[in-house]
Amino acid sequence: MCDRKELLKIIYERRSVRSYKKKPISDDVLKAILEAGRLAPSAHNQQPWHFIVVRNPEIKRKLIFMSWNSFIEEASVLIVGCGDPRSEWMTVDVAIALQNMVIAAEALGLASCWIGAFDEAEVKEILKIPENLRVVAMITIGYPAEKPEMPPKKKLEEIVHYDRF
Repeated sequence: MCDRKELLKIIYERRSVRSYKKKPISDDVLKAILEAGRLAPSAHNQQPWHFIVVRNPEIKRKLIFMSWNSFIEEASVLIVGCGDPRSEWMTVDVAIALQNMVIAAEALGLASCWIGAFDEAEVKEILKIPENLRVVAMITIGYPAEKPEMPPKKKLEEIVHYDRF
């Protein structure tokens, strides 16, 4: 287990990675990442999520054209986060679960990248996702072949307001 300072370091130093080593993720490591998502909080504990783990190179290649992200093929794993729209907070809940997975991956020495732009209908067709579910986001996970610098971030004073705007 990491201490609080280690956890903050993991969060502060995490970067979106778009270049991965050709190294598979073990089933145990993948299960730990998925477990972090499963244990995420959700509104009224509805857990309106489903996660599709894509390892198959042919399927990943098809998904490149639906998301315009060529690095999908390099990643060991692509996780597609889907949600049940009958839950009012489905989008937020799935995003929280995926963020838990991103942090867990970083803690385990892997890297990730969030993908929010894609053709949902095409992704659903390729992955045989039921009509009643929505694709919220996708994340690539793999061993990093790069360590990008932190992009510019706004200062706290620019984005934090106390008691009122």
